[in-house]
Amino acid sequence: MAGPRVSRPCRSAAVPEMRRIGEEFAARRRIVGLTQQTLADLAGVSRSGVQSIEYGLGTVKFATVVEVAQVLGLTMLPAGTTRR
Repeated sequence: MAGPRVSRPCRSAAVPEMRRIGEEFAARRRIVGLTQQTLADLAGVSRSGVQSIEYGLGTVKFATVVEVAQVLGLTMLPAGTTRR
């Protein structure tokens, strides 16, 4: 019997804005010392969902992005908006 299939998402398929968000999420995750699996568990999402966000694939629900952002202590703001 074959082992589990391992696939690697293609970064070249990334949506530009999602790619930027994903890079920010991945950097923050590493800063706080979480694995993708631990972050997924804390956010109540799948590890593949976290991976899709980090790779900027845009194949996850916005609610998933918000849940992960909250765990990372990040706030989602509309483009061009700055905090006061």
